[in-house]
Amino acid sequence: MHHFFSMMFSLLAIIGPVSVQSTDELKVKNGGPWGSWGSKDMCPSGTYANGFSLKVESPNYFGGDDTALNGIRLHCVDQPGSYNYNAIESDVGGWGEWTDARSCSSGFLTAFQLRVESRLEDGDDDTAANNINFKCSEGAVGGEGTNWGDWGDMSPTCEGKGICGLQTRVEESQGSDGDDTALNDVIMFCCD
Repeated sequence: MHHFFSMMFSLLAIIGPVSVQSTDELKVKNGGPWGSWGSKDMCPSGTYANGFSLKVESPNYFGGDDTALNGIRLHCVDQPGSYNYNAIESDVGGWGEWTDARSCSSGFLTAFQLRVESRLEDGDDDTAANNINFKCSEGAVGGEGTNWGDWGDMSPTCEGKGICGLQTRVEESQGSDGDDTALNDVIMFCCD
């Protein structure tokens, strides 16, 4: 064991200190209750989310099950305005199409707000999360989700440089007779 620590200290002396991004969680209180938490996905080191796109199922006006918001994809860049980005996403529902990318006009994403439909009466069609808005370093940018439900409060604002990761709560398919909700809630992560 002593040999292991000796080698580790020697290695640190040779390569220098290792930089690690510290992260804080951003949560909102109005997320939906269904589903399980997916894996956490983080931007590559030194990059932050400047934009996003949503996976949204359009309303089924002629009956049928609505799921609304199915996924959130963050676009990570090293500097605002860059066209080269890495896309990250946690779990995603199986319905809908991806919207065009939306991005901050300046800076990075720093806080978020969810539009969520509360649990309905038995037999009614629940959708849970429907849309998301983001606060940017300067200004704000809104999503192109659906309009059911109510906007909750804005999350706290990142103390670091910006949002750099996410983890989603998604309900898997309930089968042909079930009421699917897909995306219910999200946690965002901030990096220095």
